[in-house]
Amino acid sequence: MGCCLSARIKAESPPRNGLSSKDGNKEEDGLSSKASTPSVPPTPRTEGEILKSSNMKSFNFSELKTATRNFRPDSVVGEGGFGCVFKGWIDEQTLAPVRPGTGMVIAVKRLNQEGLQGHSEWLTEINYLGQLRHPNLVKLIGYCLEDDHRLLVYEFLTKGSLDNHLFRRASYFQPLSWNIRMKVALDAAKGLAYLHSDEAKVIYRDFKASNILLDSNYNAKLSDFGLAKDGPAGDKSHVSTRVMGTYGYAAPEYMATGHLTKKSDVYSFGVVLLEIMSGKRALDSNRPSGEHNLIEWAKPYLSSKRRIFQVMDARIEGQYMLREAMKVATLAIQCLSVEPRFRPKMDEVVRALEELQDSDDRVGGVGSSRDQTTRRSGPRQHRGRQHETTRK
Repeated sequence: MGCCLSARIKAESPPRNGLSSKDGNKEEDGLSSKASTPSVPPTPRTEGEILKSSNMKSFNFSELKTATRNFRPDSVVGEGGFGCVFKGWIDEQTLAPVRPGTGMVIAVKRLNQEGLQGHSEWLTEINYLGQLRHPNLVKLIGYCLEDDHRLLVYEFLTKGSLDNHLFRRASYFQPLSWNIRMKVALDAAKGLAYLHSDEAKVIYRDFKASNILLDSNYNAKLSDFGLAKDGPAGDKSHVSTRVMGTYGYAAPEYMATGHLTKKSDVYSFGVVLLEIMSGKRALDSNRPSGEHNLIEWAKPYLSSKRRIFQVMDARIEGQYMLREAMKVATLAIQCLSVEPRFRPKMDEVVRALEELQDSDDRVGGVGSSRDQTTRRSGPRQHRGRQHETTRK
């Protein structure tokens, strides 16, 4: 699973639904929350009922110790406020630990015993991923609750997080092509639309690039459900909760009032869509003055055919047409509307991205090199170095 290195928001207010959370956040963002009553099927209220109803494998700590080669440092594939994620191997049928390089690869998230992310978020993750199934949600295979040990076992996604591919400059992270970026955006939108559907009725609350994981074919899956909440019940318009999430991604009205709706997730999707277009982080104090906040800086350029190229990632220059860029920019603007009622629903976002992929503006499939010489209508504008982000 990918590293999560953004700054989390935490506002003090009493824990809800009787579940306290001890998140102490390091570099991970971290709102904390509870497990409430899930929609379909109804979520059990007690810890024992949640674990019993999850239909997942309950691993012994010794099994996961063996599967990860005693949690060796060279098995670490991710790190954050919750602890570390280790690569391991288990038998595909029996789920018993096997020799490295054989069987099925897994990702084992081990909660720091000091509880940096909190038992509540660990339980919330099991509560939701134990019940929800969708191609664009990461698969939770099992868990371990033994003494002070709390672990989660997931399918292993070989390409890591979208965050790494967009923002890391290491040689083993090649810049994602425009086509792959649009595929990832569509996949992530489908996952979020499913969570918002009548079947799931879940508000994700922590949609960001580091929580979007990619498999070997660049299929995107949402991960980390520790902050997820059930949507409003009955005729209620929102859920009132302590403000939690990640700075730069959380919707302004949620930050101001603690009122959480599906449209809060839509705003976060707009932030990530802008990151996908630009290759820049939502917040980055290393950028020149006036460019630290990507949304504030980019918004004036997004509706201009003459200036849109100042926002676009220079590493994918020539891979898209102006009409494509403008359609995606328009969608981002809609998602980032200050007024929640003006933001589209996620199923509308999915349709818009599907139409873009099916339109005449696109020629070729994911990973093709077809548009290295794509035409651009409109001037290039000076893409000086001052617009490039210093990556960590």
